[in-house]
Amino acid sequence: MVESAVRLSMLDRSRTRVGHPEAAALTHTIERAVAAEQLGYHRFWVAEHHAVPGIASGSPPVLLGALGAHTSTIRLGSGGVMLPHHQPLVVAEQFLMLDALYPGRIDLGLGRTLGFTAPVRRALRQDLDDPDTFAEDIGELRDYLDHTAAVTARPAAAHRIPMFVLATGRGVALAAELGLPVVVGGPVLDSPRLDELLRAYRKDFRPSSRATEPSVTISVDVLVADTDAEAAELALPEAWAMARSRQTGEFGPLEPVAAIRSQTWTNQVRERVEAHLARTTAGSPDTVRRRIDRLAETTGADELLAFTSTYDRDAQLASDAALAQIMTTEIMTARV
Repeated sequence: MVESAVRLSMLDRSRTRVGHPEAAALTHTIERAVAAEQLGYHRFWVAEHHAVPGIASGSPPVLLGALGAHTSTIRLGSGGVMLPHHQPLVVAEQFLMLDALYPGRIDLGLGRTLGFTAPVRRALRQDLDDPDTFAEDIGELRDYLDHTAAVTARPAAAHRIPMFVLATGRGVALAAELGLPVVVGGPVLDSPRLDELLRAYRKDFRPSSRATEPSVTISVDVLVADTDAEAAELALPEAWAMARSRQTGEFGPLEPVAAIRSQTWTNQVRERVEAHLARTTAGSPDTVRRRIDRLAETTGADELLAFTSTYDRDAQLASDAALAQIMTTEIMTARV
């Protein structure tokens, strides 16, 4: 078992579903946040993706405003705001407004991902050859939030809004330099350099006004069902969408499992689906518990940010509840 309590949080990407209007994905996100609060999740974060058919969340601040109106205690944040898309002053104003409306509940996760396709990048006035100003933009944004910039962003906050860096290799080092918590996920969790990256983050961490000690959150695709086979079926719609996007260039809505099974699978698509499923933490409660234990021990994580999507919303909500139960058991056991 893990030796210390690991907080449990959730990232929801407002996945669209075949047979539902795209706007329903936002209502589903709100319903999921309400359930997550009741289940005891620590945070609920939303994503930023532009012009992606499978994701309805393009503006975290707007969605967070709605989430705040439907919840009362759970922390709300961005996973994350893609800073290259925005002026730091505008981001500061948006999150200061959110914090004024929902004091002490707002987090600001920051990423650097550009638009996925060339047309989207052009629409966002971006180019792959643009200089990387992520570090400078974070510093400027922090100054606006802390009222130390030449321009005062309003409304002024009475306390500091927590900031997080969503990171790969370079981002981990930047988080240490800036003294900010780091969120790691995706391929970096399977990298042989993961231990080296996290050791360097903890060694090089410079305490700041936002964090006196290093803090690591691991972002993991988690689905829980009664059996491993049932959990793999729940993970299939996301795996299928990812595999198809590699083939078509378009990340589409989630499809029902039966519809996916009835389609013709090329060998390449099958291999990509299987590879995605292998990276997903999907299984029975015992299977998921073992995998989370292993990840917690490997990374020394302080927090688990679970992101998961499946077509069956009832099964998704049941998975969220099962994961909360697993983590409660972990925490209780760790404290014995």
